Amino acid sequence: MAHPFFTSVLPRRGVLRALLGAAALPAPLAALAGFNFFTSEYTASREELMAQIAKRFPVQQRYAEIFSVLLRDPQLTLDARNNRAAISAIVVIGSPLLQPSAVGGIVSVSSALKYDVAALTLRLDEPRADRIELQGVAGRDAERLQQVGAIVAQELLRDYPLHTFRREELTLGRKTYEIGAITVLNDGIKVELK
Repeated sequence: MAHPFFTSVLPRRGVLRALLGAAALPAPLAALAGFNFFTSEYTASREELMAQIAKRFPVQQRYAEIFSVLLRDPQLTLDARNNRAAISAIVVIGSPLLQPSAVGGIVSVSSALKYDVAALTLRLDEPRADRIELQGVAGRDAERLQQVGAIVAQELLRDYPLHTFRREELTLGRKTYEIGAITVLNDGIKVELK
């Protein structure tokens, strides 16, 4: 049975319109997606992080004036157990000394995370190449090219930005939050707001 207030004051259609209208109003924190000020946390989903990473790829760097290393098509993996993030990418190493002139493969670089206060940015911290596989080369040539690829991949991804906050995102009323502990989840990265 309907509540007496609704039956006496508002006709049924009026109740329905009022409820739908209230549902359509933006929630006060809807613009702050990912923020939970009640638990003092912000969570960036893997998909959000991937979108930010993809904007900055491909990346390329020369090594010893002989090699050119290109990373493209990145994929983000999150390792909650070890609190690390990993970026895997297609790697292409080119050089006039190679036959053919370019060799391709896969590189995977994992890293702890740090917060850059001045830039308001979550960054990779001391990344290391965990795996590099190249196609079409073997023996000592493969070992040398893997070393080159690993060194350059680590360099390209050192301090790499995963997520940048806007200053207004970290402000609610008169309170400006700082970023505390960073926790890697299986499907995102959570930071403490303090």
